[in-house]
Amino acid sequence: MELRRKRAYDTAESADGFRVLVDRLWPRGVSKERAEIDLWAKDTAPSPELRKQWHAASDDDWGAYADRYRAELAGESASALDELAAEARKHGVVTLVYAAHDEEHNHAVVLEEALRELL
Repeated sequence: MELRRKRAYDTAESADGFRVLVDRLWPRGVSKERAEIDLWAKDTAPSPELRKQWHAASDDDWGAYADRYRAELAGESASALDELAAEARKHGVVTLVYAAHDEEHNHAVVLEEALRELL
């Protein structure tokens, strides 16, 4: 099974395989038809409080944010993460779709790492 990440604003392609939206909020300005989402795993996204903290922080706080999100994935979001892993195992290619502009400093990066550990 192959895991990938892709921004919600990029064009969906057949090579994306099973597309999972991993944001708690639907991406602004993206229609459901254009997004071509197979599963919306909003319970794997950071809590609203953590998301707000991250948007208010500087990029220097990336490590602390990632650690707090990992703690959520191990705690309150653990069952949602397990469910996502179970679904991912059914597909050859799974693409985690997210709206953040920064492709290297966003929750999908951390979520991908956590999923890889389960798979």
